[in-house]
Amino acid sequence: MDEQDPKHQDHELLSDAKDEVKDMATKGLDHPSTKPVLTGAAVGAIAGGLLPVVTWPIGLVAGAGFMLYKRLRP
Repeated sequence: MDEQDPKHQDHELLSDAKDEVKDMATKGLDHPSTKPVLTGAAVGAIAGGLLPVVTWPIGLVAGAGFMLYKRLRP
């Protein structure tokens, strides 16, 4: 695969994320992305609580954001 033919179009990342979050909100825990994103949020919150500079809300958002990104762009 060359650079002319990327596997994923990054300019569609925000619209893909918006659609994924909407689906997760409507389907709840039945959606396949909900549990990994919540797990990432929990791990991020714990890591944020243990680190001296980062607080748990920042860790929660970072963990959830990372897992959502990994679900969209594996």
